[in-house]
Amino acid sequence: MQKKQVKGYVSFVLHAHLPFIHHPESEDYLEEQWLYEAISETYIPLLLNFKKLEDEHVNFKITMSLTPPLLNMLDNKLLQKRYIKYLKKHIELSEKEIKRTKNNPRENELAHYYFNRYSNDLYVFKDIYNCNLIEGFKHFQDIGVLEIITCGATHGYFPILYVNELAVKAQIAVGVQTYEKYFGRKPRGIWLPECGYVPEADKYLREFGIQYIITESHGILYADPTPVYGTFAPIVSPRGVVAFGRDIESSRQVWSSINGYPGDFNYREFYRDIGYDAPYDYIKPYIASNGVRVHTGLKYFRITGKDCDKDYYNIQWAKDSAEKQAGHFLDCRTSQIENLSSIMDVPPIILCPYDAELYGHWWYEGPYWLYILFKKIYYDNCNFELITPGEYIDRFPSIQMSTPCRSSWGANGYSEVWLNPTNDYVHKHLHVAGNRMVELANLFPNEAQNSLKRFALNQCARELLLAQSSDWLFIITNGTMVDYAKKRIKDHIGRFTKLYNQIKKDNIDKDFLHSISKIDCAFPEIDYTIYSK
Repeated sequence: MQKKQVKGYVSFVLHAHLPFIHHPESEDYLEEQWLYEAISETYIPLLLNFKKLEDEHVNFKITMSLTPPLLNMLDNKLLQKRYIKYLKKHIELSEKEIKRTKNNPRENELAHYYFNRYSNDLYVFKDIYNCNLIEGFKHFQDIGVLEIITCGATHGYFPILYVNELAVKAQIAVGVQTYEKYFGRKPRGIWLPECGYVPEADKYLREFGIQYIITESHGILYADPTPVYGTFAPIVSPRGVVAFGRDIESSRQVWSSINGYPGDFNYREFYRDIGYDAPYDYIKPYIASNGVRVHTGLKYFRITGKDCDKDYYNIQWAKDSAEKQAGHFLDCRTSQIENLSSIMDVPPIILCPYDAELYGHWWYEGPYWLYILFKKIYYDNCNFELITPGEYIDRFPSIQMSTPCRSSWGANGYSEVWLNPTNDYVHKHLHVAGNRMVELANLFPNEAQNSLKRFALNQCARELLLAQSSDWLFIITNGTMVDYAKKRIKDHIGRFTKLYNQIKKDNIDKDFLHSISKIDCAFPEIDYTIYSK
């Protein structure tokens, strides 16, 4: 292979996150399937494509955040069992579809495809990874091709939580502790929840050993002083936190709903699903328990176009499009690097951050696109290499000092997604609970001798963190599954408040405490004293 003349770098960062959803009391919560869909459509496909690259001796580099709620769910035995049940149900449905579609060759071919795919998911999950996908990702970090970074404990939104700075400190501390538990090392980087940056958080990021953060483009472009190289080189804050900003051009090519790759007419149509198309009595055992039609994951149509009848999905056509677009992306980055390198004194870095679930769940062909792209970058004579943010810092430690702008990657760039008339009522409850948690931590600084009270104090911390998840506010703003999001906020604040009052009165209800600890069981090693002043 010809040696490249490297003029710059491209860094892919995938943000793998889901809110903590765990309902041992019932199997009727449809929201639990968010995890199962993500495992089958995103996490397993990514792992399989990483393994193909490893087996083919293709050197690649990628960065992923695996957030603490996601890690806790992937490690949960009940959810692992329910995922296996989910797969077996999909295999059963696929078998039925093979029979139902026997007179339609194109649907029948896809029914066979789904049967094989879900059967392989079951084999990979149970027999290859022994139900432990975390170890799968850890393997790729250990061999040096994947850099895993952390996130806030429950994706709490720092720019608003910072009303009580210890709330932000706890989000960071528990995020780092969770990472160390699963990966046996400290994280170098953090994906700030919702890319929400405030300078005041830097001291806690540094306290817990975080070297770099991922920010939105304008967090860098409007930094003070103005960065010389824009988003094409990192900056370092006065407290020593390095910030990488999202590249606008490369993001648009993937994200744009108008001309982004996922809108290609050959790709699988997300919204056409047999959960809506199949006869009701036939599909009823495979949809919501209350009889509401929902996605099953079996989809027979391609995007085709707007305002027209949908044509059948063709797997080979979809792969052809992915391969063509991988080449287009490579050519665009090559031109971009060529132009930037001629005017920069340091090699440019193009940072490409995306929600991981875009790859596979929303854009079904996304993991294959990444696989083809990484092979092209390795073999083709382009002028850049893949790199992780940590490696870039190691190679080019001379970084301009500048304070990033307060920012997020939400609509209009700051906080309105998480603070608006649809959800503003939530924040007063979060802030009161945050202040009360600090109060408890300082009233009872050492409860080593009182195991029940310590148990209750730790559960208070757990309930507070779960209530602070930015996902609930996001869901309310976007009008999807709103009742569930509101219920989660109400449940966590209600449980916290009840425990708070019981602890203050030294009258803890053991049955209540044990019942909620079985449901809200994230972060088993949590230590409430993180909220001490």
